[in-house]
Amino acid sequence: MSTDEACPNYEDMILNMQIGHSFLQKEFGVRPRVGWMVDEFGHSASNAALFSDFGFDAVFFARESNDQRIKRNIDGSLQFIWRPLSKHFGN
Repeated sequence: MSTDEACPNYEDMILNMQIGHSFLQKEFGVRPRVGWMVDEFGHSASNAALFSDFGFDAVFFARESNDQRIKRNIDGSLQFIWRPLSKHFGN
């Protein structure tokens, strides 16, 4: 299940994560460590920050501008640390 990233309420995003994590822990005994942002219309920095707050080690996402993708492909930086909000991930 994925949270709507177009115009979500922050509390709903948190509740969605809590319900999903509780289900996975109860049914399978696992805690997610990697997030996947599947939204086809863009990504919310708030959602990535929540992934960090929930203890995720990484996040995969699909949408990036063509200019950024070309630049990253040329300079070999297709993997990077996304700092969605200033308090996350240190300096």
